[in-house]
Amino acid sequence: MIISSCSDSSPYELMLTALSLIPITHYVIGVLLVSLVIIYNFLEFHIVEDLLSGFRGQRVDLTFNSCSQLYHQVASKCTLLHGRYMSTPWLSSPHLQTTFLRFFGRPPVFNYRREILSTGDGGIVALDWLARHDVVENEDMGNDEVHQDANTPVVIVIPGLTSDSDSVYIKHLTFYMAKRGWNVVVSNHRGLGGVPLTSDFFYNGGWTEDLRKVVLHIRSQSPDVPLFVVGTSLGANMMVKYLGEDGEDILIDGAAAVCCPWDLLLCDRFIGRNAVQRFYDKALGAGLKRYAKKHQDFFTRLSDWDGIEKARRVREFDTSGTCRVGKFDTADIYYRESSCVGYVGRVKVPLLCVSALDDPVCTKEALIWDECRVNENIILATTQHGGHLGYFDGMDAKGVWWVRVVDEFLTVLGSSKLIKRQNMMPNSLLFEPKKSITEKDPYLGFVKKTDNLIDLSSLPKTAKIFVEAQGSETHSRMESIIFFLKRFMDQF
Repeated sequence: MIISSCSDSSPYELMLTALSLIPITHYVIGVLLVSLVIIYNFLEFHIVEDLLSGFRGQRVDLTFNSCSQLYHQVASKCTLLHGRYMSTPWLSSPHLQTTFLRFFGRPPVFNYRREILSTGDGGIVALDWLARHDVVENEDMGNDEVHQDANTPVVIVIPGLTSDSDSVYIKHLTFYMAKRGWNVVVSNHRGLGGVPLTSDFFYNGGWTEDLRKVVLHIRSQSPDVPLFVVGTSLGANMMVKYLGEDGEDILIDGAAAVCCPWDLLLCDRFIGRNAVQRFYDKALGAGLKRYAKKHQDFFTRLSDWDGIEKARRVREFDTSGTCRVGKFDTADIYYRESSCVGYVGRVKVPLLCVSALDDPVCTKEALIWDECRVNENIILATTQHGGHLGYFDGMDAKGVWWVRVVDEFLTVLGSSKLIKRQNMMPNSLLFEPKKSITEKDPYLGFVKKTDNLIDLSSLPKTAKIFVEAQGSETHSRMESIIFFLKRFMDQF
């Protein structure tokens, strides 16, 4: 009878009967395990990989030309480049690294000293300086001078998209390098760092003129000291493009590019590829919209403001804002023309590039593997993990690995025979920069920077009237007077 009953039953009924005999707790455990596997893969955790490696991390991979003097004289002496990178165990995901940097990065506390510099087209940028005596207690060397030691190297820092000198990773970099003895200056992009947009243009990913003016200004003040540039994220793209554009005529001695996108078109495709990447896309787009709202009068007049308000992605903002102001026909044209990948072969100064293969913003598909094997002036250091500018290490996540790598590389480079800028300075830069027609250098002045805001109304009336940047082409006296009067009338 029992056999007959079983044979008459549906196999699905038998399966349901068997499943009903399994304790509910087993189902809960099974669901939790499946959920953990999904989350583990979705957020790209690598804690199991770290565990299997004994929490020793993975080796840094170096790509370079075998004949490179930069490698034999500099990179080969950098212990961090020949070591391992082990991320903080409880941040064993590129997304946790990147998010922690943004919201819980534990930046050091200090005050910059600000210098306002004209760009020559009516625009201004804020230069925020930090030296050793600004971050080391009981070391007072005066508040009015930037270059207290004529032999101290200067490092220019170029922030990423919508970042400025108050960004967490910028503060980690500037504080560490200043404490190590460098003179560090952050070149804030136009409209960032608490300064207004004063011309009909704002920065974009391929805009190098402001960096060129900043380098020329600083080189004219310190013609004999080593001068380096560190670019981060989109700022690295701008920096590498600048290095390639100027080639042999470059006025700096070395550079470092951290988490550079290289090919903006590829990164645009990558950042919209899946749900996680689209999250970053929306976050970056929201940052651009906040930037636009700070300068709404500017964008309302020169761009498609309705399109900017509706934008949810970086591409949508670039289509309505960046392309309109920068005179690009389409976003794709803007990305192609602004990408630095086409300029890598023309770089003539030592350049260290640091990138993580799990960077959730800048895809590894854009990395310049072949270009580095050809150009003897470039070293590419890649790590398996690190996220986008995160690179936290240690159990307490207080250290940022790439900051120490850049510092070590520039330190070794500064003492190497590859530095030869001192004997190549143009004669025009060896003279004292000419004074403005107001005899007060109205666009140059130091203020104590405590909250990254600057009130231009507190400056003298003439301080709102900007003339050509130092080192730019000399105008005739009549042209200068006309330009001055035009800028003066614009104040009313």
